[in-house]
Amino acid sequence: MARSYDIVIIGGGNAGFGVSAVAAEAGKKIAFVEERDFGGTCPNRGCTPKKVLVAAAQALHEIETAKVHGIEVSKPTLDWAKLIDRERAMIAPLPERLEGLAKKRGDVFKGHARFTGRNSISVGGAALEAEHVVIATGSKPRPLPIPGAELLITSDEVLSERVLPREVVFIGGGVIAMEFSHVYARAGAKVTILEVTPGVLPGLDTDAVAEIRKESERIGIAIKTDVTVKEIRRAGQRFRVTYAHEGHDTAIDADRVVNGAGRVANVDQLDLTAGGVKHDGVRIEVDPYLRSVSNPAVWVCGDALVISAQLSPLATYEGQIVGRNIVRGPKEKPDYRSAPSCVYTVPALASVGLTEEQAKAKGLKVKISVNDMRDWFSGRTYGESVAWAKVLIEEGSGRIVGAHIVGHSGEELIHLFALAMKHGITAGQLEESVFAFPTFSADVKSMM
Repeated sequence: MARSYDIVIIGGGNAGFGVSAVAAEAGKKIAFVEERDFGGTCPNRGCTPKKVLVAAAQALHEIETAKVHGIEVSKPTLDWAKLIDRERAMIAPLPERLEGLAKKRGDVFKGHARFTGRNSISVGGAALEAEHVVIATGSKPRPLPIPGAELLITSDEVLSERVLPREVVFIGGGVIAMEFSHVYARAGAKVTILEVTPGVLPGLDTDAVAEIRKESERIGIAIKTDVTVKEIRRAGQRFRVTYAHEGHDTAIDADRVVNGAGRVANVDQLDLTAGGVKHDGVRIEVDPYLRSVSNPAVWVCGDALVISAQLSPLATYEGQIVGRNIVRGPKEKPDYRSAPSCVYTVPALASVGLTEEQAKAKGLKVKISVNDMRDWFSGRTYGESVAWAKVLIEEGSGRIVGAHIVGHSGEELIHLFALAMKHGITAGQLEESVFAFPTFSADVKSMM
């Protein structure tokens, strides 16, 4: 006999917990289904453990710039095994804690979920029925149609292998590749990025990307674009990647070859057709309220939803919207216009709002303020190797429509721009604000 619930949430990550926080408070009967560890990608295999490695890379970067302050440091060495052990120890308690939280909010089922009907799923030997089913299954590495692709490792192995490879090749120049390449390179590995398109970090402001690319190449990362990877194969104890670039076939050997081509929605094994859910194998079609267009009992949020960026704060935000729409009726739509994002290279690239290209495509008349801040007093004080910003302000209204920062504590400063955009604070009003000085935050007024 099937067990009945108000809501079945497939996925125990940020999106699922966002739904459950709202639904549990409203007294809804909830079932969680999770195939792996509770918490999903971010705390277990993504942003949280990655930041531990990035922090180590940041420390090495600061040692590099210490000479600016008159500090002489002999060549530092990073004990990679100790760093991985530290990272693993920091995240080890999280799945159990999050599973405990899930059990406080509802029943927990471990295993793979499949739709068996429009309002029913099976998991293990259990049959579950619900008035609402939420797909919050996250994402998985994008499969690559390359001979030898089975030899690729993913970010999972980067975050767990205790031996630092001497040479690494990333296939793809997305966020994962750029972030981990900075960690590897600063730890002493030789890194090459092979990207099929004309540029790395597609979708971000091209000038901001150019700045972080220059910094990446400065620290020794080789970036090759417009590449066609032809084959990956074993070469003794190592791996050989054959690729075409600028009209020539080239081969490069490495200790590890990493899939850096991004991630896709993890929905292809749910038997969506049995649930009456319209999809194309990856994209589930949803209405503006994040509800399936073909089955109003089904909702989608987080990385399983392909209309938004794959960011853990957005997953929580979307999950809360779904929760409220289930509890109160479909009334709320997500608004991504002021959602900031960061690429945690060292230094980081931070963005919010429109890129210059997007603003032009929308026909907006904008004032574009671009600043290289390395020669500003703050930049010189900290010996920044890259400090750059672009701010887009709508002419007439003074409304900030986009901001992009590389270095200069951009991963923190971007939130000032995000808050201004969300709450309608104009560039002029931001310039009139009083900031503590001397700080990077005080420089925001001069960025506009």
